[in-house]
Amino acid sequence: MSRRAALKDAARWAMREDDAVLREAPPAAAPDIQAMLDDPALADAMGQVPRLSDGDILAMRANRRRALGTGGALVLVAAIGVGGWQAGWYRPAAPVPLHYETARGQQLDVELADGSKLHLNGETSLDVTLGDKARSVAMQRGEAYFDIAHRPDKPFTVVADGSATRVLGTAFDIDIASGGGVRIAVYRGKVRFGGAAAGKDGAVIVEAGWRTRFADGKARAPTRFDATQQDWRQGWLDVDNMKLGELVDALNRRGGPPIAPPPGALASVAVAGRFRVDNPHQLLDAMGAAYGFDVVRKGEELHLVPTAGSDTKTSDQ
Repeated sequence: MSRRAALKDAARWAMREDDAVLREAPPAAAPDIQAMLDDPALADAMGQVPRLSDGDILAMRANRRRALGTGGALVLVAAIGVGGWQAGWYRPAAPVPLHYETARGQQLDVELADGSKLHLNGETSLDVTLGDKARSVAMQRGEAYFDIAHRPDKPFTVVADGSATRVLGTAFDIDIASGGGVRIAVYRGKVRFGGAAAGKDGAVIVEAGWRTRFADGKARAPTRFDATQQDWRQGWLDVDNMKLGELVDALNRRGGPPIAPPPGALASVAVAGRFRVDNPHQLLDAMGAAYGFDVVRKGEELHLVPTAGSDTKTSDQ
């Protein structure tokens, strides 16, 4: 083995993080590395290149102490400071996800470092990671509007409840439904919307002015909507075949009097229309006449009660 190869092997050994390395004998190149470090010219060279932080050195020293002893560990760490840099082994530290979260009745505007903008609805939680080659969001709950800066070299992916939305630069809204599934509406450009799991994509291309839903492992065929009209950000809700239980969740995100989950079959009643959402009680009263329920206040909460004789009457009433 050449001297250069031996030094590379020693450096790679020192970079390993598995427990087995602590039971292995030090690499044969350790004495050679020590001789290199004794050369004054090397010290000058090390001052001209990026070096490990004190924290990195201390962490690696602890991992190697039982295998080499303190002196040997420092020898290999210092060698990596030069050899590893020259060989291009170092990579930037993994980007730290940024967490954003809103409470009920709260909305939040976020501007990311890449120029993208997010608008979070109430009761929303997500994590944003901006890497060197890709940008991503892990969405845990709620609803958010994404206005993504166009970066062909850095695709943007939003993962939410088993779905994945992949874009280069566009504007769209994602809503995690309480009853399962994810809704998406595209306002500018187009997105690829499907499954997040490898090999289980079931994806469709959704263009501006179209919306769809991901459920049961696949995205449904997109349907049209008017992307020029105001939406939940301005106090409007435009729904098409949304379950009443999901509509209640959407209203609860806005704040106001809490609305209890609809009982039984009433939660699954499909509703459609365009509504103002700044007065939930008034809205539900108006909808009740069409969909067969009354709105009853119990303490601070609003409860939806099936109207006597309606098809949505349940045994728990």
